[in-house]
Amino acid sequence: MDNLPPLRALQVFDTLGRCGSIAEAAKRLGISAGAVSQQMRLLEDTLGITLLVKEGKRNRLTAAGSRFHEQCSDAFERLRIAHAEVVLSRDTSHLRVSALPSLMSRWLAPLVFEWQQANQAVNVYLDGSHAEPLANGYEIDFRVTYSDRAIDAENSIELLRDCVVPVCSPELLGGDRSSLQPNELLNYPLLAIDWLPKFASPPSWRDWFESTGVDLARLQDARRVFSLSAMAIEAALAGQGFVLAQYSMVAKDLEAGRLLMPVRHALPLPAAYYLTWTKSAFDKEHCRRFHRWLLARGKEQSHGIEALLAASSSVVVS
Repeated sequence: MDNLPPLRALQVFDTLGRCGSIAEAAKRLGISAGAVSQQMRLLEDTLGITLLVKEGKRNRLTAAGSRFHEQCSDAFERLRIAHAEVVLSRDTSHLRVSALPSLMSRWLAPLVFEWQQANQAVNVYLDGSHAEPLANGYEIDFRVTYSDRAIDAENSIELLRDCVVPVCSPELLGGDRSSLQPNELLNYPLLAIDWLPKFASPPSWRDWFESTGVDLARLQDARRVFSLSAMAIEAALAGQGFVLAQYSMVAKDLEAGRLLMPVRHALPLPAAYYLTWTKSAFDKEHCRRFHRWLLARGKEQSHGIEALLAASSSVVVS
């Protein structure tokens, strides 16, 4: 015997619980406000409890209604995920790539678009997220993650180990200087990056100045701190100060002259970026091509980083 309440009433209840308004629920569902109220009465009669109470001009869920909605919402979200998976499974010409937000926007996304130019039959979905893909969520073919987050992955390989370099907009230097001594950076605003608690943060300005032998007496704690590397880089592009940026994320801007590196001194990140993938990804030929291609791009980027670090170790700073 099927003891489930009417599914249409449950759908209306799920929508109403998420938006908190009968009028808004009606709008989202494409039905009248009266129809929403009718479905709610039907659901309450079926369950034998009160789910919704009126407070002035608004309606709110009762305590029992809130508990029931939490379970309903989870069930409908699972249905949405299942539906999305079915839709995606009908299309074998898709590539789904996830990466940390800053790496996605500043390095990976432009590269993937280049790859897509040569693979125009493939539909690309890019997901910039700190959260690792869930096993029961939307299937991701490839994920670029950082540090020990790759340990539990069934398939993973080191993609690159980045470094940080001091960069700024040409306008910050007035356009008449392209090189500085390390201690001269103390005369400019310093933009800081703090990833905590997500990850161990990249080398700080204090780390960088210590490595150059600069007296830290004049160094003040950073007054402009960003949780995302991409945000700090955008601030530097806007002329707001120097940032210790990951080289992979600013290499194109340095090449184009949008940013300058007045002191060629780099520090390595404490951990590497890893490429992980689902086992089913290799069932698709274009995913196998993408895997080989991205590893090659990572190797190219690593060569540039290694050369920069080698040059940094040979520079005499003061």
